[in-house]
Amino acid sequence: MEFLRSLKKEDILDLFSHGFCFHCQTLLHSRITTLRKRKLDETCSSEEGFESSGDHVVEMPFNVSNSESLSKRNEKQWDSPKNCSERRDSATSKDDEKRVFDCSSPGNLVGCKQSDFEILLNDGICEGSSFKNGLSDERKERIRYSLVCRKDFTFVERINRRHINVLQGLELHTEVFNELEQRKIVEWIYRLQWRGQQGKLKDRTYSEPRKWMRGKGRVTIQFGCCYNYAVNKSGNPPGIMRDEEVDPIPPVFKHIIKRMVRWNIVPSSCIPDSCIVNIYEEGDCIPPHIDHHDFVRPFYTVSFLSECKILFGSNLQVVSAGEFAGPTSISLPVGSVFVLNGNGADIAKHCIPSVSSKRISITFRKMQPSKLPYKFSPDPDLMGIKPLVFSSLNKSDKAQDEVRNLNIQQQHKADSVESESDIAWNTKKASQWKI
Repeated sequence: MEFLRSLKKEDILDLFSHGFCFHCQTLLHSRITTLRKRKLDETCSSEEGFESSGDHVVEMPFNVSNSESLSKRNEKQWDSPKNCSERRDSATSKDDEKRVFDCSSPGNLVGCKQSDFEILLNDGICEGSSFKNGLSDERKERIRYSLVCRKDFTFVERINRRHINVLQGLELHTEVFNELEQRKIVEWIYRLQWRGQQGKLKDRTYSEPRKWMRGKGRVTIQFGCCYNYAVNKSGNPPGIMRDEEVDPIPPVFKHIIKRMVRWNIVPSSCIPDSCIVNIYEEGDCIPPHIDHHDFVRPFYTVSFLSECKILFGSNLQVVSAGEFAGPTSISLPVGSVFVLNGNGADIAKHCIPSVSSKRISITFRKMQPSKLPYKFSPDPDLMGIKPLVFSSLNKSDKAQDEVRNLNIQQQHKADSVESESDIAWNTKKASQWKI
């Protein structure tokens, strides 16, 4: 028993969940989370701890001088229990470093600490949870926005006797979603997956391979439109199937879109009206391709659970099942937004080799007006979104001063915030939840 007490939550999950099916894993996760919350509640005074309201559990802040930071408590928490290996190193290989050059200006993060990325915003992603730090919503958003770093990339290939930067148009925006926000989004995705498995989504919304084979198949959930990846049995070519219906974009995904527009990642002239969720198990991949031109450029991929590399090049080779070779690669950290545009979207092919651990991505795209589904109607929630306009916001002294002041406050009082983490959804709750 002393040994069990010394283990962290993710260690217990890893120890006891090997060989479990998906539903047993989530049930075990739920029970451990509930037990952990009860133990934390017992350590707090009667005026602190957790308060329950309906089906939602809201954790109230408590003052514990030696409490762990949110990042440590949530580290790897949403990795699949059977895939709790350490995440891969985000640094590019030496060979890649010789040819891939980071063209971004250095980020000025003086005075910033991990706790600054934990500031929660009242924008719908982590609804009902916020740090009680005395900052206004506008100031909190200023700080979070100032910590986002953008990277551009260069890799020159000789194509038709011309030297071309095949990575032109690619952008990587890091620290867009913090760990608690990622966790909340993943909860929604697991609920969507469960609803798809139960037949509670439209037929063409949810798809999973009938039989898993290395290098083939992954779970996909499509919203806004039905995309046909290859010529099907009816002879329909790849592209948007205008006569097929899928479910509309869920609320939490619309909040993601709104943030990306507000934070100047997505232009207000190209707001996505469709998206696809890819759920990778270990060994899953995406083969070399160029995204169909039924979708306008740019499009955007958000990464969760584990970091992976995406390969680029005008000529990518299939080495074996799920294994590909290409001239250059880019690492996609969790919580980041990867923008594909220009040569990087239209000249270079891209692919994701077999992943070494569970991964989830959401790709947001805008459909060509001539390819919209016949029954499509614009979503009023995604109309009229405007980007933030702050003078010299990203690297301003004022924003950095706010960061430093917030650090001082949080050194004296650690606010512990934790979202609802029960993903063992019983039938009764699931039937009440609506997309």
